[in-house]
Amino acid sequence: MSGSPVPDVSVVIPVYNGSTSIVSVVERVLSVFADTVVQIVLVNDGSTDNSEQVCESLAAAHPKQIVFVQLARNFGEHNAVMCGLHHTTGRNVAVMDDDAQNPPEELPAMLRHLADHRLDVVYGRYVERKHSWWRRAGSYLNDRMAIIMLRKPADLYLSSFKVMSRFLVDRITEYRGPFPYIDGLIFRATSRIDQIDVRHDQRHTGASGYTFRKLVSLWLNMFLGFSILPLRLSVLLGFFVSALSLIGLIAVVIDKLWINPTVTVGIPTILIALTFFSGVQLIVLGTIGEYVGRVFLSLSGKPLYVTRYVCSEGARDE
Repeated sequence: MSGSPVPDVSVVIPVYNGSTSIVSVVERVLSVFADTVVQIVLVNDGSTDNSEQVCESLAAAHPKQIVFVQLARNFGEHNAVMCGLHHTTGRNVAVMDDDAQNPPEELPAMLRHLADHRLDVVYGRYVERKHSWWRRAGSYLNDRMAIIMLRKPADLYLSSFKVMSRFLVDRITEYRGPFPYIDGLIFRATSRIDQIDVRHDQRHTGASGYTFRKLVSLWLNMFLGFSILPLRLSVLLGFFVSALSLIGLIAVVIDKLWINPTVTVGIPTILIALTFFSGVQLIVLGTIGEYVGRVFLSLSGKPLYVTRYVCSEGARDE
């Protein structure tokens, strides 16, 4: 958007199989910010429907306001959001979903709260969540782990619907690794964090792009990418098992010598002990292996995302 006024707000929308809802979402965003300069960044994250054509048509219809980025394949929501953040130029940046469950009409109140309290991020806390039960269960597990791993306040809901300051976006986009976790990057950069209650609408078309596999992947990104706590837990587990085995050995010796000399200490006991310690070793080695593997993938150049082309101000750059 060179030569254009700096947008008051940029809205990043990752798109995955959202062809039936994205037009409505974009129109509502444009309506909400009709009296201000707004930039909308659509990032198509390897959709298998006709989202690419729909988004390209939207960019052609609103060349001064919409930037469309087509990724080469599916990289995941957080990678797509990172891509969108790199293309934003607004003084403040909002992130929302493509399924029309995040009402754009809530954005002005979130932005006012951001400015009035000099915050870096304001999360939208859903008054009544319309997600499926398994999605809520996955989010609950993710929330509990964030309290431990990121030291997140227990009452703070890490929603994908959020607004951020330019300062924070610039800090987040300094990340170059292949395993982004947006909320982890936020907590690394700032403590000026708050939330306000927002509406959460019912999904009317399509199905959620979140699968159990993606929820697990997101959880691992937080668990292994933003803390060395798992390694410390492995050390503590090793000490605990060593102490437990020492106590067990002492108990067996005492039992054999003074309590029940006729007791047989044989192969079953040894097999159980070997199985137990082998399991502990695999846990510890697996944790270390995950860290080593992620370092290897980062050093080998695994990309954060790959852009096929960008549509901006009516031009398509390949």
